[in-house]
Amino acid sequence: MADRLPIDLGAPPPIPEAGIDAAEAVLRGGWTHRYGETLGDASEAALLEAEFAAYLGTRYCVAVNSCGSSMYLALLCTGVRPGDPVLMNAFTLAPVPGAIAHAGARHVLVETTQDLVIDLDDLARKARESGARHLLLSHMRGHMVDMPRLMAMCDELGITVIEDCAHTMGASWAGRPSGTFGRVGCFSLQAYKHINAGEGGLIATDDEDVAARAILYSGSYMLYRQHRARPDDAVFERWKDVTPNFSLRMSNLAAAVARPQIGLLAERSRVWNDRHGRLAALLAALPGLRLPHRPQAEEFVQSSIQFAVSGLGEAAFARFLAGCRARGVYLKWFGARAAEGYTSVSGQWRFLADPHTPPGTAAVLERLCDMRIPLTLAEADCPRIASVIAEELAAARAA
Repeated sequence: MADRLPIDLGAPPPIPEAGIDAAEAVLRGGWTHRYGETLGDASEAALLEAEFAAYLGTRYCVAVNSCGSSMYLALLCTGVRPGDPVLMNAFTLAPVPGAIAHAGARHVLVETTQDLVIDLDDLARKARESGARHLLLSHMRGHMVDMPRLMAMCDELGITVIEDCAHTMGASWAGRPSGTFGRVGCFSLQAYKHINAGEGGLIATDDEDVAARAILYSGSYMLYRQHRARPDDAVFERWKDVTPNFSLRMSNLAAAVARPQIGLLAERSRVWNDRHGRLAALLAALPGLRLPHRPQAEEFVQSSIQFAVSGLGEAAFARFLAGCRARGVYLKWFGARAAEGYTSVSGQWRFLADPHTPPGTAAVLERLCDMRIPLTLAEADCPRIASVIAEELAAARAA
């Protein structure tokens, strides 16, 4: 068998020494819980919220225990009630439909284009057919749709947009940051995301009522004044006695690990995009591979790469994937017949009222490959990875 490359494509972004030191300080001080009667607004979580709001340019930010929780609270705080239809990308990850299910709402699946973004024509059609007034929009795997066009369409249809920015922290469209187009932006601090806190979510918004409700829902008790990036007390007066405590807040330990990484985002983005550009140029030159088109206005932060393979039957495609994985190039496949690892598709989510994968999306995912780009990936690794893919592709076609 050909040599296996000594590359760990599953390596998460490293925790900087400043994050390790901050976490140790939290542990030694014992202030792991984000609130305390004598703590004031100096908690790590409160500081993270203020610093991320400043970074993104939003008025408010609420730190919670996962991006799934951030999407769930965003739905509740923007008025979604049990039974309401909620539009969503048919191509996304399981926490997105999970958040809609958590809210007791009904999933309305919208097709995905071959460029891996939501199909705007299908979105308009499904919105009119369903009467949905909310869209939970995933920028899946870092791909952003034409956001001005989407927002104009949703404004015309009276649809509230919640952005799932788990894969687009630091990205923007024509200079406007991802997460600032919709009423709420939801970000992830899971280990494989652009900031690695192990787990965590951030709710970013300019809406004072959404922010106050999210703080109360997340479990502030009556200590909401300990948040820095928060609305005035008068806003909390409207909500504090009618909002249940769901205990979804982020711990100070996770926040301490995350805070120093905000300042690293620019350099991390440079490295990720450099490696993505090298890989994309090499892979685009291989016969039978297609990479998604990236519009000029899309300023992405690409910590993964996707490409579609043509000309391989199911058995040959399985041999191609197995050959790459055996040589250290682990490619994920969203078109698999059964869920595997982190990958699954809407037809496999049996908790949906109508579990299915819309036909256009199914065709897009049929031979779609997905590969992480770790920050540890060296420039010299890119041609080696492309060579493995080219060799295994040729072997699968010849078999």
